Amino acid sequence: MYIGVDYYPEHWPQDRWETDARLMREAGLNVVRMAEFAWVDFEPQEGQFDFAWLDKALNILARNGISAILGTPTAAMPAWVAHKYPEVMAMETTGRRCTWGVRKNNCFSSQTYRRLSRAIVRAMAEHFAATPNVIGWQTDNEFGGPTCFCDSCREAFQSWLKGRYADLDALNRAWGTHFWGQKYGSWQEIQTPTDHGTYHPSLLLDWKRFNSWQNVTFQAEQVRILREICPQHFVTHNLMGLCQELNYYDLARDLDFVSWDNYPVGGSQPDVPVYASAAADLMRGMKGKNFWIMETTAGAAGWGIMGRNPRPGEIRKVALQQTAHGCDNLLWFRWRTCTAGREQYWHGLLGHDGVPRRRYHEAAQTAAEMRKLEAELSGTTVRAEVALIFDYESSWAFSFQPAYPPKPTEWSGWWGQNYTHAIARYYAALFRAGVNVDMIPPTADFSPYKVVIAPHLYILPDQIANRLKEFVARGGVLLTDCRTAVKDEGGLCYDRPLPGLLAEPLGIRIDEYESLPEIGGYPFIGKATIEGSYTAERFVDWVTLEGAEALAEFQPWHMRAFAPLSRNRYGLGWGYYAGVIVKEETFYDKLLSDVLNKAGISSLVHPPCGVEVSLREGEGKRLLFLINHLDSPQKIRVPAGKLDLLRGTRSSGSLTLEPYGIAVLKL
Repeated sequence: MYIGVDYYPEHWPQDRWETDARLMREAGLNVVRMAEFAWVDFEPQEGQFDFAWLDKALNILARNGISAILGTPTAAMPAWVAHKYPEVMAMETTGRRCTWGVRKNNCFSSQTYRRLSRAIVRAMAEHFAATPNVIGWQTDNEFGGPTCFCDSCREAFQSWLKGRYADLDALNRAWGTHFWGQKYGSWQEIQTPTDHGTYHPSLLLDWKRFNSWQNVTFQAEQVRILREICPQHFVTHNLMGLCQELNYYDLARDLDFVSWDNYPVGGSQPDVPVYASAAADLMRGMKGKNFWIMETTAGAAGWGIMGRNPRPGEIRKVALQQTAHGCDNLLWFRWRTCTAGREQYWHGLLGHDGVPRRRYHEAAQTAAEMRKLEAELSGTTVRAEVALIFDYESSWAFSFQPAYPPKPTEWSGWWGQNYTHAIARYYAALFRAGVNVDMIPPTADFSPYKVVIAPHLYILPDQIANRLKEFVARGGVLLTDCRTAVKDEGGLCYDRPLPGLLAEPLGIRIDEYESLPEIGGYPFIGKATIEGSYTAERFVDWVTLEGAEALAEFQPWHMRAFAPLSRNRYGLGWGYYAGVIVKEETFYDKLLSDVLNKAGISSLVHPPCGVEVSLREGEGKRLLFLINHLDSPQKIRVPAGKLDLLRGTRSSGSLTLEPYGIAVLKL
């Protein structure tokens, strides 16, 4: 197991490096990530390379038993690159080039920038291929922009469209360019959209696809070089959880495994970091395998304004939450808080003065505990019976036409848009129920799962709809909701009643729908297992039953003919449809309870509010993680007689978790 830190020796005098390596070793750390922003230190002038300083740092680390992951440094170009080749800078919508001085400001279609990037990656790979303690590579850093509007990108976009559609007639049909007389007569007439609020949504969708592809192909050039020269090393990239700038499924394809950067400590008070669990499950779903954490909370984070300091025990909890969801190796960001630059207040395990204090000692404790778990964790992963579809293209399409008013106070961070709000409603209910989830693409194999949940699957090609239909017929349980099956791959609305090809397995028809004002809504009453009084808000489908049974009924007179929630027996399975967005989260708890019951799924443990449950298993081992996210003790019923791997004791029928406490039971 690799446990370590992100380390920047170039920020500190060389006579400090020995001290850093010794302190890392004493804390039980055995890996660092380095050099992802060190291009100018390696290549101070074009074609003149200097790796001696990093050789020295790597030798010091090696003597202390510490391995290294090297980052390709292409996220932050040297000043000489921008000065010598100004065309490599990304262009803003105004036609002005970005000013050099921040990271991630390059044009991805610039062949000059790609040439220079390949050169530094090749030089690094050739130099460090035989360095004994270099074990792998991180490509670039946190891909996801910038979006460039230069002539080169416009021409590259036109070329990409030509490859996708082959001829203009096909593009015009796919986009529906008859609207507003936007039919194209030549590829050169196609422009880059500068305003997501007014441009044709099909153009916008392909523009997002193209920009994602730009990042993917940029990375692919680096991966080819690394695999050619360093076949013994792994290649990964540090993704950003639920960020939707790129299609991460595509970006992950060339990697050995994915990593991600996890910063769940925020807000004025500690909360239950459901987001971090969802992001972990999505990262595991990228390649269907466990992942690394390449950066995670080591202290208060911030650029201009800093966040709160992690409470005692929180650094440990954040790390082990990820372990519970399939993280096998972890690095804290960063080792020592930088005294210069934009991240002066993004705090590391050590402060500006480099003196080990509370955060350092908590990381050392966490590393020791993770080593206690190492043998048991080996060969295990999360095996879920419930899948939740996370679709980047539906997310993009929603960002252009959100359809109903967003509710920014509901979630923060990457949750902050309608598509991820929809994901969150169902994921949070499963989290509260103590049920593991796989986050998967719509193209995934559904057969390993008993339940598939598809919130707001706005872009739904017929072939995927037919696969979902077959999943239900064969005994699966499908749960989907409003704004599903609205559009085809081109971004055109289907010319048939909603929910299209899913109408039969769901047993419904939708002839009308509406967005509701921010204040107010439609009250409705749940039946049987969904019993209770609820409020439909923000968006409502007027659902007519065609074989399905209603699990709730509206109260307003004009809505009584329609069903807010329905359930349909189809073949050997069940199709659920929620035509409403519901204000009360208890609705989702009861709905998911009914869905899980139909699928024959139950949690090993029913956690109290604020306690997270996750199960890792494999090679005959089953490890139950129990994590208290609250700053007060929580009592929980657990299987009796099981070894608690952290405490070394046997469980009774109940267990009390201290504030931010964790137990790992071997079942």
